[in-house]
Amino acid sequence: MSAGQTVAVFGAYGHTGRFVVTELRDRGLVPLLVGRDAAKLQALAASHPGLEYQVASVDDPASLDQALKGAAAVVNSAGPFASTAGPLIEAALRAGIPYVDVAAEIEANVDTFAHFTDRAKAAGVAVVPAMAFYGGLGDLLVTAAMGDWTAADEAHIAYGLSGWHPTAGTVASGTVSRDRRDGQRVRFRGGRLEYYPAEGALPTLEWDFPAPMGPRDVFGDFTMADVVTVPSHLPIPEVRTYMTVEAARELAAPETPAPAAVDELGRSAQTFTVDVVVRSGEDRRRAVARGQDIYAISAPLAVEAVQRILDGRTKTTGVASAGEIFDAADFLRALSAYITVS
Repeated sequence: MSAGQTVAVFGAYGHTGRFVVTELRDRGLVPLLVGRDAAKLQALAASHPGLEYQVASVDDPASLDQALKGAAAVVNSAGPFASTAGPLIEAALRAGIPYVDVAAEIEANVDTFAHFTDRAKAAGVAVVPAMAFYGGLGDLLVTAAMGDWTAADEAHIAYGLSGWHPTAGTVASGTVSRDRRDGQRVRFRGGRLEYYPAEGALPTLEWDFPAPMGPRDVFGDFTMADVVTVPSHLPIPEVRTYMTVEAARELAAPETPAPAAVDELGRSAQTFTVDVVVRSGEDRRRAVARGQDIYAISAPLAVEAVQRILDGRTKTTGVASAGEIFDAADFLRALSAYITVS
């Protein structure tokens, strides 16, 4: 069993990293706090008596190697992941331990599959990118909705957020992604990821979310990490993601504040409904998840993944998305304390 094992958390003092640290402790695992800012690490360690910390930077491979000594796994919660994922995966492969991250950056996740698939498989090391609200949860829902289907024509993932107050990490990661796209947009059509000119506004349509949310205006082609994770293992030639208009506008507004805690768990008041529809011919299957705070829910997603890897409850090794490496339906059932799935 994984209880008592040490799990390194890179970016432990960040917004999502703090949720990950608490979740690990709650499950009997021992977080090792890792990051480049010694003062922030010391402050976080003071709030979690008994935890140790290591100063490390992605620019210093030796510091990463030292930080991962004795760890059973590493969770990367520090964006922009275009900068952090590669060096952390390299360090995990050198240490021979599994790597999990919470990257929502499409390009960073593409890089992980492109650069590390063969090496991770050869090393027998599990590398699970986008094990978070974006990329991971959607992939699990699509995989569970597929059931006994071996292929489908389309997968639609609609994000019904009550609002979106982004963290500093989200803003920074978004800037990196936009720079890498050179102003282009991205979508998954015809079985491939394609970039196209950003001309005009995104299309707006009405999505009929299940009650109590109901019909809401959403932006079409508001593309998220699911367009990388889902097609990585499921033969679905068209994967589309949508975002409620209000949430997208809050995300884009420079004056939108960061998330503010409203409960003892540190969660914000934000609620979400993730509505997945998979179509094969004339048949459609649906899966829905509801919960509170997209950043907070990323912690149990990532930590559940770590526990399952350490306990051997996996279906493959190497670089793999959530729906490929885990039993999707069983994984979602295990999150019943955090989300409602139907």
